[in-house]
This record gives sequence, C-alpha cells and structure tokens, in this order.
Amino acid sequence: MIRTVDSPTHVSAPVLAAYSYCETVTGQQARNFAYGIRLLPAPKRRAMSALYAFSRRVDDIGDGELADEVKAARLEDTRALLARVQDGAVAEDDTDPVAVALAHAAQVFPIPLGGLDELIDGVLMDVRGETYETWDDLKVYCRCVAGAIGRLSLGVFGTEPGARGAERAPEYADTLGLALQLTNILRDVREDAGNGRTYLPSDDLAKFGCSAGFHGPTPPPGSDFAGLVHFEVRRARALFAEGYRLLPMLDRRSGACVAAMAGIYRRLLDRIEREPEAVLRGRVSLPGREKAYVAVRGLSGLDTRRHTSRLAVRRRA
Repeated sequence: MIRTVDSPTHVSAPVLAAYSYCETVTGQQARNFAYGIRLLPAPKRRAMSALYAFSRRVDDIGDGELADEVKAARLEDTRALLARVQDGAVAEDDTDPVAVALAHAAQVFPIPLGGLDELIDGVLMDVRGETYETWDDLKVYCRCVAGAIGRLSLGVFGTEPGARGAERAPEYADTLGLALQLTNILRDVREDAGNGRTYLPSDDLAKFGCSAGFHGPTPPPGSDFAGLVHFEVRRARALFAEGYRLLPMLDRRSGACVAAMAGIYRRLLDRIEREPEAVLRGRVSLPGREKAYVAVRGLSGLDTRRHTSRLAVRRRA
C-alpha cells in the first residue's frame, strides 16, 4: 500500500507563492491536466501543479528552438536542479519557485522523484531524434515521458488502506500513462511530422503503407491510414483497460482526478477513431463543456464504479 503523508497545517508564505506560480503555469498550459487536478484537495492539487510545472520546463526545453547541444546542456542543468531537490538543498527563499514548490511537495508526499530523471531521459531521446522500430521500443520512450508521470502522481494520490492488489498500483499508473501518451502521439502525428519527429513504430507504419510519413492534410498515397489509426486505437484501449485497474485503489477525489484526466483522453481517442484523417488536418480536441462533463462523471464516481464492476465480473469468470 502506498500512503500519503498528512499535510502540515501551516505552509509558509514563500512556499504558497511558489505553489501559486506552479498553479498558474498549470492552468495556462495544461488544460486537460488542470481539469483533473481541480478535483483534488488543496495540498494534493498544489503538489500535482509542482510536478506539472517542473515537467513543463523539461518539455519546453526539448520542444524549443535552441540547438540540440544547447538543449542537452540545459536538460542536464535541470537534472542538477532536480538533484538539489532530492538532496533537500532547496531553501524556501530560493529564487526558483518551481524548485521551492517541488521540494515542499516531496517533503509532504512520498513522491518518487527519480521519475523526473526518467522524464529528462525521454526528452533527451527527442533531442537526439530517436525513432522506434517496434512497439516495445516505443514503450521505453512512453514510460519515460508518461509512465513516470503516472508513478509520480501516484506518490501524491496514495492508495486506500486495504485496497486489493495495491502492490501493483505503480504498474497500473505507469500503464495509464502509456495509454495517454499513445493517444497524444495519434493526436499530434501531423504536428510531430512537421517538427521532424516520428513516434509511431516503423513496423506499424510499413504494415499500413505509411512509411512515407505525414506531411500534409491527406494520408500518403496508397496507404491504409485509417487502418493504422484503428490499430493504434485498439492498442491504446487495451492500455486504458489495464490502467483503469488503478481507480478502485484510490480515495474518492484522487480517483475522480484520474478518471477525469483519463476520461478526457478516452473521448479524444473516440473522436480520432471516428474520423482518423482529422488528425492530419489539425489538432483534435474536446470542447470545454465536454471536459467539464467528464470531470463531473469522475467526481460522481461513475467511472470508478463501472470499472470496479467490470473487474469483479472478470474475477468471477
């Protein structure tokens, strides 16, 4: 069982200011993520914002316009900052609000900060321009940039006392991260191609005649692009189904947060499945009202109860 540590009743003004900065970054740059974490109590919401703000910094370095060698150097600088956080060497009056907030969050919750090292490793893979021949190869990258975030988040959420199978919670959190990342890859296939990046496994691209890549609003001539998308959607759905095993292990509000974030991506996956070529014409997204509906479903516990009942049926079968 993974427990969270009770939050201290008093949080100093400098730390609150640092958290406020991280929450602002999260609200401005992570619309899907923000919809989920607003369902959490304040200490967990602040900690999740600190994790996001640090992760956003790492991603922004990788996605920026700097030369690759400069990106690599800045990522190693960020790794050094993370080491200071891990060593407890960041003071409350440090000039970096993200470091201050993350350091405090790591004192309050048992966050496995090594996951942020994995994130940096994954972004370095982007900087090096790595491509992936098989799904097993791509999984390594997805575990670094998304599975690790799932495990970090679990450090904040914790698991309920006596939750059945809680020893596998990190595995399920990791798998749910993979499901979200594969959905992202499908959504961003045209944008990534424009940036010179290909994430889908080359074996899959060859199987469906898409090895030429995605550089326009239409699929490569003679390809079965819809077949490729539906193939990857089925893979993502299987990952979601496995990752959802985490939900019954969480308290109500943490479960609501996870259900909301995962639910938004599941609906996004549904849209991509219905109209595969839409991802070549622009970014597919959900309107705010639909995200709000998913958040309400998560808070009501509908999704958690549904997946709990499915697991019970499987166990009896």
